[in-house]
Amino acid sequence: MIRTVIFDMDGVIIDSEPIHFKMENEMFRELRIAIPYEEHCSFVGTSSQNMWQIIVKKYDLNVDVKELVKKQHALYMAYLLNEKDLRPIPGVVELIEDLYHGGFGLVLASSSYREVIEVVLSKFYLSNYFTARISGTELANSKPHPEIFIQSAKLANSQPAECIVIEDSQNGITSAKAAGMKCIGFDNPNSGVQDLRKADLVIHSFDELNAERIRAF
Repeated sequence: MIRTVIFDMDGVIIDSEPIHFKMENEMFRELRIAIPYEEHCSFVGTSSQNMWQIIVKKYDLNVDVKELVKKQHALYMAYLLNEKDLRPIPGVVELIEDLYHGGFGLVLASSSYREVIEVVLSKFYLSNYFTARISGTELANSKPHPEIFIQSAKLANSQPAECIVIEDSQNGITSAKAAGMKCIGFDNPNSGVQDLRKADLVIHSFDELNAERIRAF
């Protein structure tokens, strides 16, 4: 029986992937490198640290990865703090509320920094619904490695088989399945080209989900 629902954040709660794409493309131009769209999409769901490590090595850049990560984080934090019209993805708040009142434990597991997680949850008035949150930046391994979801289950005092993950990226789904969990793939068109076929269920809108349907997994 499913006891715990684990939410990704970027592309699931906040439609942030277009913002990340825009900021990263600006940084690519400054670095004078051309990253193909498909390659750019392959980094969705993983940490910025992991992405920049791969890019710096592949394109033989004489740049400090930590400085690139720091710059991107500062740009995104400035956006979150200054943007007045941020809204959650339609239907996700209603789903979170339904799951919470239905007795599920809720965990937020994101590759973003904890500071970003707290800002997003605060802006959308969701902080009280999540019993735990975990940042991939604090772990040794980034998605698609399963560490973030294995740790999420421990925080929720649940076994992996009792958890279901909601993800929008191929990296996230691969991570969830490797952790031994069920996974729902949210087909977000703004998350780029993502292969969601390994998910146990693919949805196109959060109106397709509720506590009763998740309980039936």
